[in-house]
Amino acid sequence: MSFFRETYCVAWADLRFMKHNAMNIVISSLMAPILYLLAFGYGLNAGDVEIEGHMVPYLDFVIPGIIALSSLNGSYGSTATRMNVQRLYYRSFDEMMMCPLSNSAIIIGKATLGILRGMFSCMLMFIIGFALEPDFMNFTPWFVVTLVTCTFTFSLLGETCALMVSSHQGMATFGSLVITPMTFLCGTFFNVANLPEWAQAVLYALPLTEASSCFRAATLDIYAFPILQYLVIVAFGVAFFLIDLYLLKNKKV
Repeated sequence: MSFFRETYCVAWADLRFMKHNAMNIVISSLMAPILYLLAFGYGLNAGDVEIEGHMVPYLDFVIPGIIALSSLNGSYGSTATRMNVQRLYYRSFDEMMMCPLSNSAIIIGKATLGILRGMFSCMLMFIIGFALEPDFMNFTPWFVVTLVTCTFTFSLLGETCALMVSSHQGMATFGSLVITPMTFLCGTFFNVANLPEWAQAVLYALPLTEASSCFRAATLDIYAFPILQYLVIVAFGVAFFLIDLYLLKNKKV
């Protein structure tokens, strides 16, 4: 069986799940970004923000940040929650591990749902942003590249978490300690450059900060795309993939 055929076999059940819950996915994908947009974009009304020497309205600053946040929530949440339930509750993940499938195909296949869910959430938010601010929101090739890379990386992060924790409570604890602080601190709602240097060093060690910068540069398209920060996201993705591969090879699941 080819690698792509194996990957499709792994992803098939998750794709069927997505098809049968399409309306629920649309509603849940829309609610959080719209609430963030209303609370921070309109409620905060923070005036203009300086980015790389350019002044832009705060609404145009925050929309790419919400897109980056949607890539994290859609990809990580979908992958981690579903894999955790399959592994600890239904035990169907153990049955899949006994099938003649390569570990790489299992990793990519289980990430597929998160990738598609994250891309769907981001595109919905981009369409809303374009409808509100058509002069500032741009659909560029770097936006597509960043979208694919970020959703893939955050889906792999969800797999890493789901494979490492041993209980549903562990998932909640990881979300409280890692995902929630990333949501509000990683440059999604404010410019990280305004913080002290030590705080910037800490936040730039988290992938969502790099994702916010890349999405902002790609959509506003008024300054150079940060190639170095994009490569950091790629490095995070490779690291998460290798960790997942190690966990599956050594049966630490």
